[in-house]
Amino acid sequence: MKNTPTRRTFLKTMMTAPALSTFSFQVLTSTSDHGKKDLPHKFKLSLNVYSFNALLQQGVIDLFDVLDFCAEYNFEAIDPTAYYFPGYPEVPADEYMREFKRKAFLLGLDISGTGVRNDFANPDADSRRDDIELIRQWTEVAFKMGIPALRIFPGHHDHSGYAREEVFEWMARDIKTCCKTGEKYGVMIAVQNHNGFLKTAADVNHLFTLVDSDWMGLNLDIGSYRQHPPYQEIQKNIHKAITWQIKENVWIEDQETPTDFERLMPIIQRSGYRGY
Repeated sequence: MKNTPTRRTFLKTMMTAPALSTFSFQVLTSTSDHGKKDLPHKFKLSLNVYSFNALLQQGVIDLFDVLDFCAEYNFEAIDPTAYYFPGYPEVPADEYMREFKRKAFLLGLDISGTGVRNDFANPDADSRRDDIELIRQWTEVAFKMGIPALRIFPGHHDHSGYAREEVFEWMARDIKTCCKTGEKYGVMIAVQNHNGFLKTAADVNHLFTLVDSDWMGLNLDIGSYRQHPPYQEIQKNIHKAITWQIKENVWIEDQETPTDFERLMPIIQRSGYRGY
């Protein structure tokens, strides 16, 4: 991997740019069945590499460059989304995974999560089966790399002609299958509310009731609550969060509005979350 002038410039100047678009907090709630209720909150910062989506897509930088960036600016972990690995959706070569894991360790970085593209709102059962297999393969990748959580989407596909509850039911069946794979490999399945089929906190809670798996958690995306006041929606789902995507903006009354971090962080702190 060459350290080109463009990449050097990127690493030196990125922190003077506007705030990064997405941070990932990998969290363990102290009020879960497996946690202790008297633990104080604890946060460690992990960088979600979608923050550098354009540069990664253009080939200006690669995942190893982002590792360097995270180390230089003292992040404690990195969250490399699967579709930035070479050859996605095919899984990366074992040699690539080992080298990435090795370099992250030597730089003092954990790998806090990863994620795939899938669509369980799609009425086509064959397409959904393909997505289940994709998630199975990348759950195994997460296991090999020591990654504790794999993000998936509920879905965004048009489902005209199908009642929402019918979609909920097949979505829950598919996610249950993925959770069984997660349990096999010891990898949590983190479902992201992404302003697709799941639009509200009530939608999220309903899906969790249907799936009912200890191996499912929420990747709480604060920028994807757009129908109701976002800080209230966050509080309705916060007990299910195992990862976070903390974004620059939230939606208030149909307007994209800068995130009020002085309001958000005490909400998370009071809930007793610990981790990235």
